[in-house]
Amino acid sequence: MDFVTGLPRTSAGYDAIWVIVDRLTKVAQFIPIKKTFSLERLAKIYIKEIVANYGVPVDITSDRDPRFISRFWKSLHIGNKVKF
Repeated sequence: MDFVTGLPRTSAGYDAIWVIVDRLTKVAQFIPIKKTFSLERLAKIYIKEIVANYGVPVDITSDRDPRFISRFWKSLHIGNKVKF
């Protein structure tokens, strides 16, 4: 998972691309987003675009700060009484 930022704004207001790659199949998803989207919003998009089509991942690899990944996993578990 990575983010491509610094792009010109589209007519829909998107200014970044969220790149998600399945390491096993090498399938890549390119999701237009806004840099200002919250983690909760990104989690909802992730569930709609990735989990709905491919299921819940076993792990998420990113070059972002480990705190980002931790907060992202917690956002995915909104409403599930899962404690980390």
